[in-house]
Amino acid sequence: MRPTGGMKLGGGIGTIVLILAALYFGIDPAPLLQVVNTPPAVQQQPGQTGAPQNDPAAEFVAVVLADTEDIWSALFQAAGRRYREPRLVLFSGAVQSACGMANAAVGPFYCPGDSQVYIDLDFFRELQTRFGAPGDFAQAYVIAHEVAHHVQNELGISKQVQRIRQQVSETESNELSVRTELQADCLSGVWTYHADRAKQILERGDIEEALNAATAIGDDRLQQQARGYVTPDSFTHGSSEQRVRWFRNGFETGEINSCDTFGDKEL
Repeated sequence: MRPTGGMKLGGGIGTIVLILAALYFGIDPAPLLQVVNTPPAVQQQPGQTGAPQNDPAAEFVAVVLADTEDIWSALFQAAGRRYREPRLVLFSGAVQSACGMANAAVGPFYCPGDSQVYIDLDFFRELQTRFGAPGDFAQAYVIAHEVAHHVQNELGISKQVQRIRQQVSETESNELSVRTELQADCLSGVWTYHADRAKQILERGDIEEALNAATAIGDDRLQQQARGYVTPDSFTHGSSEQRVRWFRNGFETGEINSCDTFGDKEL
């Protein structure tokens, strides 16, 4: 990466699909994508070890976050909306968020309660050593995925999904979680498309790094490694094949309405 600076769950899902279609239908955001990076809002969690400001890993995360802010702000502006940028929290060991206490085992996450992206930099080392997914764009994909959850929150998708999940069975709730996560994978692909179009961020092998990371953290791969068998009904993020396919979908089209994971019967 070049441095730049099939369930029927009622009407709620239909509304989610309409929100996505309304955001992007008929709009060409290209003229708005000639943007310049601005420093993202970054904070170190009080009381945590955190990463020093001159840590290259921390600086890389901040650069990617700034890129996502530029692109998503432009896409929202093209649709007549305002994108409220998330805050970035770097932590080590454990962190308290509006979504509760989380430890490093959770990995990077987004909390809709406080609109913050939480990153434990140790996860990126694990991504390389434990999951076999090295490369800076593998890391960029992870960050873009968490930012995509913020996009879903800004569009009102997260709240609607959470409401529906409280009304259905555990299996159906898991499927909704999978659809939400795959949509975030697709939206991270959309960001990649527009970021490269605007700033030429991609280098040879970057997309392969992202796809390798998506494969490495698929539910089927993780379950097989952890216990030797796979139970699809318990998936919460999607299989390796699904995660790769939806990222590709977003990257190859660059269109938000290509990320309709809630409308597709077959994921």
